[in-house]
Amino acid sequence: MMRLLNRHILVKRVLPFFILLLSTRSGHLLAQTVGTGVNDTILTAAVIYNGDTIEAKTLDAVFVYARMSADVLSANAKWTRLRNAVYVTYPYARRAGAVLNDMNAKLSNITDRMARKDYIKSREKDLKREFTDPLTNLSIYQGKVLMKLINRETGNNCYEIIKEYKGGLAARFYQTVAFFFNSNLKQPYDKGGDDADIEKIVLEVCRMYGFKG
Repeated sequence: MMRLLNRHILVKRVLPFFILLLSTRSGHLLAQTVGTGVNDTILTAAVIYNGDTIEAKTLDAVFVYARMSADVLSANAKWTRLRNAVYVTYPYARRAGAVLNDMNAKLSNITDRMARKDYIKSREKDLKREFTDPLTNLSIYQGKVLMKLINRETGNNCYEIIKEYKGGLAARFYQTVAFFFNSNLKQPYDKGGDDADIEKIVLEVCRMYGFKG
């Protein structure tokens, strides 16, 4: 009878403790083994802020649209017009500048007046043959931009160029014609001032087509 009583006490008191111990150990082991699979870890970017590691994420771009004001639309239209004009005329200005610079170099070695005149006339034919057709299709605005760019490429305004090659009378005549078209053959080229926008676009063209600016 005493043996049965002791056995009953053992089952009633010791067995629950044993089960609790097993469950605790089992839970401990489970906690140690969870998260060891290849798909259990998620890598993410993080930043350290005041000693705390915080997950960092890059949000998608948000585009905000609004109606442009009249001033913005006008400025954008002017920029687009100027940019188109530079893209159209700069190749001609580069070519004309190369020809005129070459002529200047050759004329510096020709001292005879008649020989200089013959040389200028021969190169004038080449210039007319190469540029007459495309330049007659330019608008007045594009022509103004072209004169600016020729000045940029040669260091001389168009009045000085015409006067050098065709004489002062021809230069004054072309200056008068330019005046009627609200232009000026003597206009300078100031890349750091009034012509800063043209210069930016020229450099853009040079980068795009691999020209040496």
